[in-house]
Amino acid sequence: MQQDFQQQDPKPQKKTKLGENPAEKYAIVNNRLPREFYTVGVVELAQQLCGKIIVRNLPQGQVKALIVECEAYKAPEDKACHAYNNKKTERTQYFWQDGGHLYIYSIYGNNYCLNVTAKTKNDPEAVLIRGVQIIEGIAIVKELRKMKSNKLQDLSNGPGKVGACLQLDKSHNAIDLVNSQDIYIIDNSVQYEIEASKRINIDYAEEWTDMLWRFTIKGNSYVSKGK
Repeated sequence: MQQDFQQQDPKPQKKTKLGENPAEKYAIVNNRLPREFYTVGVVELAQQLCGKIIVRNLPQGQVKALIVECEAYKAPEDKACHAYNNKKTERTQYFWQDGGHLYIYSIYGNNYCLNVTAKTKNDPEAVLIRGVQIIEGIAIVKELRKMKSNKLQDLSNGPGKVGACLQLDKSHNAIDLVNSQDIYIIDNSVQYEIEASKRINIDYAEEWTDMLWRFTIKGNSYVSKGK
């Protein structure tokens, strides 16, 4: 059962409508998520992160992003996980952190993917943030991304795009979301329907390809188009 981690004042501080799609509306609650939110199993955390809001403070200003798509990765048994079989390397060492820390890795060159650790430092588990909906700081993100597309969805509907929108790279490994002033996650009082499906681009993972460990906000157009 999903728990309510809102603190003393659960009243939304700000409400904003984006069109008429209920899957893209939100009501910000300016309560930073506490440690106990993250110290659960990775599959539960992946589901609970859908609908939460990332706050990123940049030199250009503040960006807020609604999390719309997550995937769970659970070592040592999960063959899709970078830390499968407890493989600890310079890259994967960041799996071994208490829940609520960042693990950043690169794909296709300088494309950086945002992951959030789950459970404890003895449990190498992390959630990949695959897609977000930028809800504040859209002009900042457009300038940073310098994309030709006019579709807002194309700014952030994929894991490498998430890293670009939030200006993340490997120097952000091990940041603690509970204490950092540069990046953290806050609550949202809107409830969404969450769908579960197979994870994307893990054909090498044999029987683990069938795990329904990808979670998305149903009907949200910022979910990635991966197959």
